Amino acid sequence: MSPEKMVHMANQIATFFKTQPGEDAAEKVAAHIRDFWEPRMREQLLAHVAAGGAGLDAVVVASTRKL
Repeated sequence: MSPEKMVHMANQIATFFKTQPGEDAAEKVAAHIRDFWEPRMREQLLAHVAAGGAGLDAVVVASTRKL
């Protein structure tokens, strides 16, 4: 998947969970990514964050610490 598409998808997930009640958006994003993204996609996301995480919402970056 292109990095741009991956960033867009991850940010959409974060945007949704930031609108939900509670303070655990990062955990919910991590759970969604664990449940619905295949291992290659998760690895790509982790590599993108390790390379600086350009374009990613802070909630997505925080969620990768929980993957």
